[in-house]
Amino acid sequence: MDLGSAGRRAGAAPAGPAAWRPFPSACCCCFASLLDVNSWLLFYGFLYLALYAQVSQSKSCDKISCFSGHCVNSTCVCDQGWVGDQCQHCQGRFKINSCPNNCSEHGKCTTSVSVPSRVYCECDKYWKGEACDIPYCKANCGSPDHGYCDLTGEKLCVCNDSWQGPDCSLNVPSTESYWILPNVKPFSPSVGRASHKAVLHGKFMWVIGGYTFNYSSFQMVLKDVESVCGMEDIYMYGGKIETSYGNVTDELWVFNIPSQTWSTRVPAVLVHGQQYAVEGHSAHIVELDSRDVVMIVIFGYSSIYGYTSIVQEYYIRSNSWLVPETKGAIVQGGYGHTSVYDELTKSIYVHGGYKALPGNKYGLVDDLYRYEVNTRTWTILKESGFARYLHSAVLINGAMLIFGGNTHNDTSLSNGAKCFSADFLSYDIACDEWKILPKPNLHRDVNRFGHTAVVSNGSMYIFGGFSSVLLNDVLVYKPPNCEAFRDEELCKNARPGIRCLWNKKHCESWESGHANNILRAKCPKKTAAADDRCYRYADCASCTANTNGCQWCDDKKCISANSNCSMSVKNYTKCHVRNEQICNKLTSCKSCSLHLNCQWDQRQQECQALPAHLCGERWNHIGDACLHINSSRESYDNAKLYCYNLSGNLASLTTSKEVEFVLDEIQKYTLQKISPWVGLRKINISYWGWDDMSPFTNTTLQWLPGEPNDSGFCAYLERAEVAGLKANPCTAMADGLVCEKPVVSPNQNARPCKKPCSLRTTCSNCTSNGMECMWCSSTKRCVDSNAYIISFPYGQCLEWQTATCSPQNCSGLRTCGQCLEQPGCGWCNDPSNTGKGQCLEGSSRGPMKPVSLHSNEMVLDATLCPKERNYEWSFIQCPACQCNGHSTCINSNVCDQCRNLTTGKQCETCMPGYYGDPTNGGQCTGGEETSLLEQHLKLFQRDVIKFHVNSPVKGSEKLLMNKLQ
Repeated sequence: MDLGSAGRRAGAAPAGPAAWRPFPSACCCCFASLLDVNSWLLFYGFLYLALYAQVSQSKSCDKISCFSGHCVNSTCVCDQGWVGDQCQHCQGRFKINSCPNNCSEHGKCTTSVSVPSRVYCECDKYWKGEACDIPYCKANCGSPDHGYCDLTGEKLCVCNDSWQGPDCSLNVPSTESYWILPNVKPFSPSVGRASHKAVLHGKFMWVIGGYTFNYSSFQMVLKDVESVCGMEDIYMYGGKIETSYGNVTDELWVFNIPSQTWSTRVPAVLVHGQQYAVEGHSAHIVELDSRDVVMIVIFGYSSIYGYTSIVQEYYIRSNSWLVPETKGAIVQGGYGHTSVYDELTKSIYVHGGYKALPGNKYGLVDDLYRYEVNTRTWTILKESGFARYLHSAVLINGAMLIFGGNTHNDTSLSNGAKCFSADFLSYDIACDEWKILPKPNLHRDVNRFGHTAVVSNGSMYIFGGFSSVLLNDVLVYKPPNCEAFRDEELCKNARPGIRCLWNKKHCESWESGHANNILRAKCPKKTAAADDRCYRYADCASCTANTNGCQWCDDKKCISANSNCSMSVKNYTKCHVRNEQICNKLTSCKSCSLHLNCQWDQRQQECQALPAHLCGERWNHIGDACLHINSSRESYDNAKLYCYNLSGNLASLTTSKEVEFVLDEIQKYTLQKISPWVGLRKINISYWGWDDMSPFTNTTLQWLPGEPNDSGFCAYLERAEVAGLKANPCTAMADGLVCEKPVVSPNQNARPCKKPCSLRTTCSNCTSNGMECMWCSSTKRCVDSNAYIISFPYGQCLEWQTATCSPQNCSGLRTCGQCLEQPGCGWCNDPSNTGKGQCLEGSSRGPMKPVSLHSNEMVLDATLCPKERNYEWSFIQCPACQCNGHSTCINSNVCDQCRNLTTGKQCETCMPGYYGDPTNGGQCTGGEETSLLEQHLKLFQRDVIKFHVNSPVKGSEKLLMNKLQ
């Protein structure tokens, strides 16, 4: 899409039709009935009015007492549309068919040509809207001084050079902001989408991937993808491919803009296995201080590893992949957050998302994190107070602007939270301050989630999203311009939503101020948080790596920095990270099993730290090893013997975790200087190696200047504050030693993780392990119960099961009522019109069949229910006559006389003394000579078999059925 002209361009194709019916959803307040989607989703509204009489005893009738019906066997059989024991009450279904507000006297009410039963407003020349109540040009655009109304082209105000705004009432530049709805659409009329990504290249906005209801068999839908633009290429990583099982991918695609061609990249993974396929993540291309150009991928959801808190780095020049260790606060990652990169602070700001919460719960959050890309450090910033996910964020003039999102954090019982939001928030990066901005004041509703936003020429452009229907419109927000402020105080206080700086005699934008080194942010004075605000942080690093003014007290709790504390830590670099802090953030068995210090509790469904006794008393569990520090003065050989007697060796400090722990611990010896032996010695004339035979790399630990000298063949830590090593003769004495031994870990193979939900392909194996997984019958997908909300954010799942499975094929359903309860099933009524028929896969357009034997993709096939042979296809409502093939109907819906030994209102049961399943033409057998006991046993057998027909038969039920046979 050309953001500077009427031209537009889109980077992804639309997709084809699908059929929908009303469905239950966790966002129960928001979704309407969606039926037979083709170019657009059609929204049908009906007003249904039913009037009923007081409940009373049925009255016997004669020909006179049935007001709107006739008497059959002393019972009134009512005409269509009438109810009551005497057919005296009208039961009506009405469709309101009038123009809104009588077209506001700015148009006329006209009958639709394509659908004669519908009417619409045909507006006069200067008016628009459903009720013709919105002028194309408000106040005539201030004509002639400010602009004029163009009714020949886009039908909007065309402003003169010194004026702007939807009605040309604002100066250029202006101290006020405004929203507009430009009349631009993508090339295709059906390209509405959500969970896509838009990137800016020059003056064009490229739209990549996304979810759309309309896609054809030859198109692949990729949603929750993340794309970033670098030079002449667009990089697309991860996302969900809408195949039969909705696989999350780790593919990396590159789109070259000049040639408009796609190619794949297969990066070399620096550490084996450390590349995560994720969806609902975010990514940014940044240039580090090392001059490396890196795509940084933040968080996301993995169908194998759950909600991830990791950062992934793709080095573009070397085509390599890395999952780095991060420092600072221990953050919780998730799905559907939004993030922006600030070039001035070299940091990524991450807001909101759907995450794992304490107590094995999941929900929306309002968290805000800062990730410093060069130091790989996390900091917790002030939360917004507005939890949401699938929202958008951009950075303009030092302010992060948040728009829209899904704020519905309820269960199936709604407490009033909105699914589609038009909330507009501003975060001031310099002052760590949130403000609420006015919502768009436009002529129509612009609430949405799953949209995307970019910045061009200082304005925010929002495209697409979901608001009961998939959207393809564009919203534009133009913030105030710093240059419009002529006064110093007005300039410095030009918030919220913008930050300006006063430079001598004029006002400049925040970015210009950084370039000119005139940073003088005027921020309200911050005070330390109260204790109850700090209590939420359960670990030392998160307590001290935030902006709330907290301290870690007595190595056990987080309190206000103003509170008294005997042993306080106020800098995260002084914190010791414990295993339980890492394990608690892991949300799946697979991710938990990757950490040797963690184990998965199947009963509690949570990741827990392995107990400290795995190392033993006076040992410390660090990473994959147990470490022990002794302060005694020993030679190298005696130190090695000491460790050997403890079933260990002198420590090979090959990881940063081990080094940081040792350095922190020996600095605590205040009464004695500790310079301990470590397991590093000279192997030959020029080669130093660790005791575990790994090479010395001079990275995490380094030699002091002038070292190693030729006098020694063994090494010890001489200066802990700089991680400095010094060589010494092995017979010399050193103050202290560090021992190491492996962790005595439980056998993880004895408790293997269950197969991930996403890899289970049938309802029975999906729901076989309690409530861990949920089966969506309409999409035939198995998902984690804790990921149901994010798996179907747009209501794609019409019905789900967590225990008993319905028949996976429509053909297993025997009655029309059962058939139409299933979202993807329709009923083919046979020509006898007695309620007999067949349940088939289909949509409102007709029955469907798979494209091939092993495919879930369906195509229409009218021959399965041939209309020319008097078969009738029903998808929304069953035919009136439902007598299971054993009777014709009186008055279209009352069974006249049940035959074939059947009885009941719909001839659905066998007469006394007979047994069988008479539904859909089934037979009743037996006779008067059948013993009463045999009748009851066989009836009971039928019910048991019917009850368990689509679920595993276990224990006593299986034994009972064997006895009955």
